[in-house]
Amino acid sequence: MKEPDDEDTDGGKPDGSKSGGKQSRRASQSASTTKEDDKVLEDATDETFAEAEESFLEEHLEGSSSSLQDDFVESTGGYQHTEMPGPAAEESEEEIKKKISPSFFYDYMELVLMPFVTPDSNIPLDLLTLEHSFGYDCRKRANLQLPDSNTVMYIAGNQLILLNLKTKEQMYLRSSSGRGIGVIAVHPDKTYVAVAEKGVSPKIIIYEYPFMRPYRILRDGTDLAYAYVDFNNSGTLLASVGDNPDHTLTIWNWKEEQPILRTKASSQEVFKVTFNPDSEEQLTTSGSGHIKFWEMALTFTGLKLQGSLGRFGKTATTDIEGYMELPDGKVLSGSEWGNMLLWEAGFIKVELCRSISKCCHQGPINQIMLDEGEVITIGSDGYVRIWDFETIDTADTIDDTGLLEIEPINELQVDKNVKLFSMIKMNETGNNVWLAQDASGAIWKLDLSFSNITQDPECLFSFHSGAVEALAVSPVTYLMVTTSLDCSIRIYDFGSRTPLAHVKFNQGGTALSWVPRLVSYTGAQIIVGFEDGVVRILELYDPKGLTIFAGRKKFLDADLHLHYVIKPHTAHVTALAYDRDGEILATGSKDKTVFFFDVEKNYKPIGYITTPGPVCQLIWSTIIHPESTLLILCENGYILEAPYPTIKEDMEDQHVVSYEIKDMRTKCFNFSSVKSKILRSMEIEKRKKQKELKEKEKEERRKQRAAVMGEDGEQESQGEEEEEEEEEEKPLPEIFIPSTPCHILCGFYSGPRKFWVSLGGYDSGFLYHCELPPYDKSSDITEKKDEPFDFRLIEDTEDNPIQTITFSVNKYMMFCGMQDGAIRVYILSQNDLSLTNMENYWHFNIHDNNYGCIKGLSTSFDDRFLVTIGADSNIFVFSIFSEFQLRETIKAKVPSPRLGIETEPIPEDILDPKAYSIENARRKREHDKLMKEVEEIKARKREQLRALRNQFQKLLKMNEELPKHMQLKRTDFDIDSKIRAEMNRKTVYEINQVEKALAWKKEKHQLGLRKLQHRFRDSLQSDAIVVHAIQSEHKISSYRLVKPSKYSRYKRDSQLEKRTSKLDRFDKEGPGIKDSLKDIGEDMNVPEESIIEKGKQFRPKTLSQIMVENEIEKTRKLVLKAERAQFKIQQRKKEWEELYKSKPADDYEDPKDVQAIKEAQVHMGDFNLKTAPDYKIPEHMRINAAKKEEELGQLDSMTYSKKINMNKSILCLRDLKVAVIEEIQCLVQELKNIQSTLHISKHVPIPQIPQIHPEEVPEKRFHYNEKTLLAFKQQLMKSKDEKPHQVEQVASIAPGSGFLRLAPGKDGDLTTRDSLSRSSKPLSLSLAVQKIVEFEKADPTDVELEIMKRDEIKHVYMQQYLTNRIQELIVTFDAELRLLRHQKLKLDTQMKLSDLHHLTLFQEILLLKNFEKQENILQEHVNSLDKEEQDMQWKINETLKEMEEKKNEIARLQDQEKALYAGFQTALGKNNKFENFLMKVLKKKVKRVKKKEVEGDADEDEESDESSEEESSLESGEDESGSEDEVFDDSICPSNCDMGLFELALQLREKRLDIEEALVEEKKIVDNLKKENDMLSKKVRNVATNLNAAEEALEAYQREKQQQLNELLVVIPLKLHQIEHVVFGEIPSDLSGTLVFSNHSLRQLQERIVQLQEENSKQQKLNKEFRERRKQLIREKRELSKSINKMEETVRQLMISKFGRVIDLEALQTLSVNTTLEELRIKKLRKELLNAKEIKMWEEKIAQVRWELMMKTKEHTKKLHQMNDLCIEKNKLDSQLNTLQNQQGNAFQGLQKADIVAREKVTELIHLQAERIVALKEEIALLRKKGGFILPPIQSAQENR
Repeated sequence: MKEPDDEDTDGGKPDGSKSGGKQSRRASQSASTTKEDDKVLEDATDETFAEAEESFLEEHLEGSSSSLQDDFVESTGGYQHTEMPGPAAEESEEEIKKKISPSFFYDYMELVLMPFVTPDSNIPLDLLTLEHSFGYDCRKRANLQLPDSNTVMYIAGNQLILLNLKTKEQMYLRSSSGRGIGVIAVHPDKTYVAVAEKGVSPKIIIYEYPFMRPYRILRDGTDLAYAYVDFNNSGTLLASVGDNPDHTLTIWNWKEEQPILRTKASSQEVFKVTFNPDSEEQLTTSGSGHIKFWEMALTFTGLKLQGSLGRFGKTATTDIEGYMELPDGKVLSGSEWGNMLLWEAGFIKVELCRSISKCCHQGPINQIMLDEGEVITIGSDGYVRIWDFETIDTADTIDDTGLLEIEPINELQVDKNVKLFSMIKMNETGNNVWLAQDASGAIWKLDLSFSNITQDPECLFSFHSGAVEALAVSPVTYLMVTTSLDCSIRIYDFGSRTPLAHVKFNQGGTALSWVPRLVSYTGAQIIVGFEDGVVRILELYDPKGLTIFAGRKKFLDADLHLHYVIKPHTAHVTALAYDRDGEILATGSKDKTVFFFDVEKNYKPIGYITTPGPVCQLIWSTIIHPESTLLILCENGYILEAPYPTIKEDMEDQHVVSYEIKDMRTKCFNFSSVKSKILRSMEIEKRKKQKELKEKEKEERRKQRAAVMGEDGEQESQGEEEEEEEEEEKPLPEIFIPSTPCHILCGFYSGPRKFWVSLGGYDSGFLYHCELPPYDKSSDITEKKDEPFDFRLIEDTEDNPIQTITFSVNKYMMFCGMQDGAIRVYILSQNDLSLTNMENYWHFNIHDNNYGCIKGLSTSFDDRFLVTIGADSNIFVFSIFSEFQLRETIKAKVPSPRLGIETEPIPEDILDPKAYSIENARRKREHDKLMKEVEEIKARKREQLRALRNQFQKLLKMNEELPKHMQLKRTDFDIDSKIRAEMNRKTVYEINQVEKALAWKKEKHQLGLRKLQHRFRDSLQSDAIVVHAIQSEHKISSYRLVKPSKYSRYKRDSQLEKRTSKLDRFDKEGPGIKDSLKDIGEDMNVPEESIIEKGKQFRPKTLSQIMVENEIEKTRKLVLKAERAQFKIQQRKKEWEELYKSKPADDYEDPKDVQAIKEAQVHMGDFNLKTAPDYKIPEHMRINAAKKEEELGQLDSMTYSKKINMNKSILCLRDLKVAVIEEIQCLVQELKNIQSTLHISKHVPIPQIPQIHPEEVPEKRFHYNEKTLLAFKQQLMKSKDEKPHQVEQVASIAPGSGFLRLAPGKDGDLTTRDSLSRSSKPLSLSLAVQKIVEFEKADPTDVELEIMKRDEIKHVYMQQYLTNRIQELIVTFDAELRLLRHQKLKLDTQMKLSDLHHLTLFQEILLLKNFEKQENILQEHVNSLDKEEQDMQWKINETLKEMEEKKNEIARLQDQEKALYAGFQTALGKNNKFENFLMKVLKKKVKRVKKKEVEGDADEDEESDESSEEESSLESGEDESGSEDEVFDDSICPSNCDMGLFELALQLREKRLDIEEALVEEKKIVDNLKKENDMLSKKVRNVATNLNAAEEALEAYQREKQQQLNELLVVIPLKLHQIEHVVFGEIPSDLSGTLVFSNHSLRQLQERIVQLQEENSKQQKLNKEFRERRKQLIREKRELSKSINKMEETVRQLMISKFGRVIDLEALQTLSVNTTLEELRIKKLRKELLNAKEIKMWEEKIAQVRWELMMKTKEHTKKLHQMNDLCIEKNKLDSQLNTLQNQQGNAFQGLQKADIVAREKVTELIHLQAERIVALKEEIALLRKKGGFILPPIQSAQENR
């Protein structure tokens, strides 16, 4: 193997010490690799490389790597211990990125992934060295690149292979991630190669070519793998797209290792991404069911990737593999069905196909390229086709199908069964040579010059296509054979790295084995199993050893000869195995059978056994086993051991029906999952160890605490440890057994009845050691479950099981092929099949990790090489490490051919996959034998029946010979009448069965007939009828009419919703819009109901009640008076407002004038040329596809009606001809009758009867009957025997031979009853011709002669009359036909003109449809802006209305405030000495606490917090307002001041405050409405600007559409007198500059001139009159203004003289009475009366209570006297007690404890009462103030407790 750094190296391979630091690097540890790469990048900022490439290589290989590592350690050492802040770190990273030197390169050996070797083992790092690769992943996308003309590059698993086309040498680049390589790309300058890898956060590594040094590394471009990468045309940018699951599209500045743009390409799988070669800002991606067009656009937020998904429209959605960007931005892509799709603006413009709707390719188009002005397409059908670029670039649809038929310029079929996937051009000057990737497993060299010296396609390399299924290595030399499902078997010499030969069969190979030397000593035989169950034995030989004959072709290095063919199975053959002695061959298959063959007897079948599941592997026991047994591994978990089969003699095999061996003593092992038990035991062991460690730690901690804290510390630590133990206890993993058994992947014998197996699925991760149970005939193998007795844990194989296992020849190494394509090698002890030591292993990823599962591996016969095959089509050959290195070139020796092999007959091969297997053939033979015996019995019975039938026929003849009276009837021969009935019933039944059998064919032909009728007949309204004249050659044909077109059947609705113009909206809404803005709700305030209740009627009125009623009545009258005044004022305001509303605005325009202007704009003739650049299309003249289709429909309807009328006339003429012919037939018959009585000399020629031509009755062609069908059948029968030209003659001569002839049986007679009834002139004259009766001849008398003479004259007359009548009918009919023909000629002229007009309209429709989409978009944009403008204008109007309402509300509140002050002033009266004080009270500004509505229950904590805050704010407010209260206290009414007025002032102040708050709120609302109105006004202006721009764009688009319409050619037929454009008295030859006008329009223009002159003079007169009228109105207005000013001055003087100032009369009128004050007075009066009653009641209660108090006092006095007596007695007792205590001693002195406690309680109670007194005083003072806030009473600490 050659690595990039192996070219100039001098030293040998690294030893174990050098590789020790690298050998632990593997695929699962890619994070460390990434970190090292980052460190190298950081270190790169301090390094500069200015030397040349050679010196760089020398330094790089000899010492630069180590120096780089040293510098790197120094630089990263400081970096690791320094914590940089975020911004500083980012700045430093930016500086690092900017400082990447152009000459910097990474170290390949530091970057590449090395094999993993178990640490501290002696396994060399280069245990396996890649020597050669024989495979090619031909189905991988873009897996063929050409960095130069002599080197191809492709991906092979985890390797990038560079193959020299001349020397066939290979160079390898290993993956850095170990997870595979996704895709590769070559720089346009061929100086760099991009390798996009796979794995977690894979990298894109840019290598410098040709030295393949890592130049740049791009990171974090996708999650798991890259699907495609591509350089732009200049090579400065790189585009990459990720594979599943993220599909991230990234644009890289790859030289700076920086992503520029990044986005998600699609949610579906993306196949490809490319730059547009002509515009690097445009990209295209394609994939599963989509294509997307990208553009790098500079937005206000920066550079963005904007993607537009391609819309398939009516075309079926397809996966797109190949596409190409055209220079003008269009994209040409392929499709799954083989047609090309031309994309423009995100839509399919046209679908390109070949003629007759044939696809461009038969299958998907995989690549499209533009080369030298030609489009090249390659497809899966193996064709390369060249197309004209101009034809594709200018392609457009011509009909509704969207298809355009084109033909390729050239085409090349590479070969049969070729599936071209990609193609790349070789840089050979003067040659047009390409390399092609064949998905069928080849690389082709194609010459696309298409000249006389063009070379044929050359297959450079041939490989397997798809997964390589099986591998076998020669036991004597370095040869190997592989097979695959691509039906090929290939022989390789892996010693000399050469493919030798390959052969193909009809079915794919699935199993391989090299026949052991015990069977074929030369090692020349190979046995192969195929997917159809066939097993073939092939013999390998060197054809150069054959006898050379003249004319023999060139010999290959090796060839294969078919030696033997058998078919033992009916499904895939999965395993082939020879026993250790080479006597028995065992074959296993998916059909659940194992077949045994006797090798010595030319593979004679011994028999087969059935297995519980599909067989996956067969292993014969080795020599160490006492008996030869076969280990059978089944996929579904069963392992069987079959003994050596017994070989039967030939005589015993003759009568055996089946090969099945039923008495074989087979042992069975049904594997039961034990993985969960193993994991459970491992967890228990793990916990046990952890527990022991924790116990040791606890013991140490316990000792430490005991030493420090003593016994108390020990007790506490014990409690803590018990809690920890309780917390740490967790449940063990549950036992789990999968419901379906996991698949067995591979296995091998470890000893007698013992074996190892590897399983997939849940049971992966272990090797299981099992032992077969003894044979038990009675046990059911499906019910029992067996478990392995031992296992081996395999590291890192939980989801990556071992797929296949093989051993070296000396059993020192076990080679494992993993599911992810990795190779693992375990070093074992000698013959240690029990696998006691599996700790040390070597692991390396080689095949693709996603789909490169290793299908097989094998060592060479001398353990020098290891060969692996994978599902990724790759075949790798490794050299196994050995101290003895091979120095000479190794080449395998192909076995020499056997003597006579060339003359040996080749056995008949089994080509049919449905051929019988051996077992089925034997059963078929037995079945055929049985059927033969049955047929012999049937034949004997038939002979007996034939003899009886002959005897019966003789009896019938004898019966016929008898006399009739003696003959027996036919029914007398019936033995049983039921038999005859049964025969008839069977006949009917068979007829029914035949009808049922033919029902499908009958239905098929009927359906075909219906389809033909639907296709060709149903669409016809009437067929063409040609009516011929009788005498002349004139003829007239009807129109062949189809049913009305879709344009005439319906009228399509226009998709454009035209908006009404502003002028139209103004007319509809009228001039009242502006006035409506002034209409504001002016509802009068409804007067409130009086708050005074009426007195109760049922009680007698007292004086107080009478006083109250009088006050109420007085107040009511005053209120009514004020309400009337208010109503009058409101009425007057309303009249004024209506008067002002009727006043026209300054910009008012008369609606009549507006309507007249509009009509003038619309209807006034504007004959500007439509070709003028400033032509503006009027609204009513704008057309679209819908209107044009409607016009086309009207034209079609008109032409259709005229044609149908003409057809009716022609049909009538045809009916007339039929009637004429019928009448002529009658007349001719009568004429014949007359001539039969006349002498022949007096006969006139009988007119020939006209015939009806077939063209005149086309409907007769489809009339047929049974005779016609029979004749047609006879014609078909004859056509099989005769030649084609004879068939034509027979068809023209034979009567009734086709459907085009009239139905037979009518003899050409067209006379029918209907036609006779339609005869124009029925014959009234009938002649009775008497038959001449033969009598004896006699001479006539004179009378008879006279009668005969008269009859003769009469007959001659009638003869002439009838002849004239026939001639008259003919002439009349011909005249009618010529007249109608003349009319039809005129109609034809009109129809031609209508056709021309139809063509013009259709061209206009096509043109309009092209414009329709963009026009709809523009129109919708205009409509949306117009709607938005209307909505905003409506919002502005609503805002203005609301503002006006709020202003009126503000005015009303201000009026209420004024009325409040005026009413209070009235209540004060004149000369009130407390007026100033009360006005201050009224006008005082008081801070009021806003009331908050509480919804729901609030948290107590939040309420307490809020209350505390409010208390603090209130206290501060009180402190601040304390100074003001000292000066002015409004809480206390001064002495001598009326208390009622004071309370009224307080009430009115509250009302004033309410009004002020309402005013503030209303003003805020008005301000907000003003802001909203300003904002909406700005938006309206912006929208209006946008609307004008959109309208201008739409108008420009309409103008462009009109210009395109103007370019259409319109045919207008003119006569010479209609042309008035003459030059020098002659008509010019070029009339392109003329203008075509209708006479009517010209007359209108001339008349309009006169009308405009008259209208101009009339408008001048009106203008003069209106000017005079305006002057007069201005004078009258000026005089009225003066009189108004005088009256206002007079009113002002009167107010001053009466009131002393100008006052508001309205307020004075409305506030003449203070209703609030009056109501308060009435309330006060009523309250006084109630208080008097209540005082009287309380006085009575006081008297009663005083009496009760006196009685209680007496009682208490009596009790006090008693208590006094008791106290005296107590004192006496105390004195006695004291004397007794003094005598005993002064034991107790001082106050007792109870007294002290009592004293303290009393003292505390006194303090508490004092505090309460102070709090009550403060509360009383606070309550005296209005609006005071009552605080809760202060509680003592003791009460709180």
